[in-house]
Amino acid sequence: MSPDPTIEDKLRSLPKAPGVYIFKGAGGEILYIGKAKNLRNRVRNYFRGRHRDSPRNRRLGRLISDVETIVVPSEPQALLLENNLIKEHRPRFNILLRDDKSYPSIAVTLGERFPRVLVVRRTNLPGARYFGPYTDVSVLRRTLKVIRRIFTVRSCHYNLPHDHPERACLDYHIGRCKAPCVDLQSEAEYREMIEDVLAFLEGRTLDVRAMLRERMHDAANEMNYERAAQLRDSIRWLDQLEHPQTVELLGVGDADAIGYARDGDDAVGVLLQMRSGKLVQRLHHFLKNTDEEPDAAVLRTFLVRFYLPLESAARRAVLPFEPEDLDQLQELAPRVKWIVPTRGVYHRMSALADQNAQHLMESLKIESFETDERVEDPVYSLGRDLGLTRVPRSMVCIDISTNQGRDTVGSLVWFEAGRPRKNMYRRFRIKDPGAQQDDFAAIKEVVTRFITRRREEAKELPDLMVIDGGKGQLGAALAALEELEVPDLPLISLAKKEELVFLPGRREPLRLPHRSPSLRLLQRIRDEAHRFAITYSRKKRTERTFSSEILAVPGVGPARRRVLLERFGSLGGIRLATVDEIASLRGFSQVLAERIIQHLKDNN
Repeated sequence: MSPDPTIEDKLRSLPKAPGVYIFKGAGGEILYIGKAKNLRNRVRNYFRGRHRDSPRNRRLGRLISDVETIVVPSEPQALLLENNLIKEHRPRFNILLRDDKSYPSIAVTLGERFPRVLVVRRTNLPGARYFGPYTDVSVLRRTLKVIRRIFTVRSCHYNLPHDHPERACLDYHIGRCKAPCVDLQSEAEYREMIEDVLAFLEGRTLDVRAMLRERMHDAANEMNYERAAQLRDSIRWLDQLEHPQTVELLGVGDADAIGYARDGDDAVGVLLQMRSGKLVQRLHHFLKNTDEEPDAAVLRTFLVRFYLPLESAARRAVLPFEPEDLDQLQELAPRVKWIVPTRGVYHRMSALADQNAQHLMESLKIESFETDERVEDPVYSLGRDLGLTRVPRSMVCIDISTNQGRDTVGSLVWFEAGRPRKNMYRRFRIKDPGAQQDDFAAIKEVVTRFITRRREEAKELPDLMVIDGGKGQLGAALAALEELEVPDLPLISLAKKEELVFLPGRREPLRLPHRSPSLRLLQRIRDEAHRFAITYSRKKRTERTFSSEILAVPGVGPARRRVLLERFGSLGGIRLATVDEIASLRGFSQVLAERIIQHLKDNN
């Protein structure tokens, strides 16, 4: 990157202190927000150091028109400020939490004298304590069902004790509430029950069971057998809740295991909550814009923006590897002990969390493309067989069709998650006269025009480009990408004769098994591109033949030719038409219609 003189002056005056830097565009929009221990060194590196070698940072550098900095006392405070600014402005070049506001949480309204348990999507209730967010709504519903079955939490919306009904509602009569609204339950007794609810939501089910058992015995001793039976049933509900689940007794008490998985531009962080040695909950968040960030930076972002704000975080957090700024994270959360294990029980916890993260990356990403395929989907198989770093969810295939050096056209079909997206199909009339009889030149022209158009429209490129042909066609496409400075777009070609896959830089072709889902997917997209190209080529040939025949008729020009083509579709259609049918068209007379029919008969 070569900064303009205005930015160059600012680079000279940057402070050598910790803080946050903000890159802005020409319109004042925020492009990127970052934190630094030394603002001068960090920001200058974007323009003069190794950062300029990154394609993303080269794009960023072309857009930067201004640089602002905010100095703070320490690096941990810079980390917090960076997080707050990113959440507020959501810059396009930063890692962002996806769907941050769409997941529901459980709120216990402790700011009320008689708290309620609510499902919320915003955390703005005064004095409330939140649990979640829940990315799996079924888990949330099951949790609420257990709470309402075991505990007598009120479900009404009265502002107790100031606003209350005249008599108890149905919940009281069926044992779901003890009617604090009409003074049948004291505030102290209600608050004691809410403490049990909080313990349950925190995962301390052993404590809840012990309290319920103690109260059951007390009720029995007081000969309150109805109450004792209710408490007995509540304990059974707790047992049933845990029985069908796979719960591993790890013997580690309370701990959180962080899992991590990544696929190109996307990453996912997973939190497994262990309470009293049992796995009680799994939470996760996807992150995007991560393709050029190191794993340590992505993990740090997940911890700062998702894990640390959780009130239910344990005092021990097991990490898959050491994140960036671990010392600053320790200062931000001094009560948390960060563990990066290499063996033992914590290592097993970490492996389990990573396994969950990988599963989410594979299954949930497919769901985002509205497909019912699973991990065995040919898209994943193809990415694995080709050795791609990114799963080729979006693929294009280019084919050339010609008719003895005439009517040469190119086609491009787009597949998403292994399925055609026909609104993304494109047809190309080859413009270069030298490419009409040169398949390689035609391929190069189509690739060049496609990439250039995508750039002009600021649209993303596909994850994989497939060329119908062999080494020569692959070389032509590769030359186009090199001229356009797009070296990181995965490119292959598929030769028809033996179905060989050619890859750049590899001398020998790749032979995929004939029953391989990867090969079948490639054949499907290749055949679709060939069909699309043939259809367009035939249309052009029909138009050319039609034009040459019809324009030879005196009195028929381009406008009347277009009317005939729209009405009858082809020369064959006109030959089958009557004089009256042609004469009825706008701009045609009886004499002209007879002349057209006679001309076609004479030249048949």
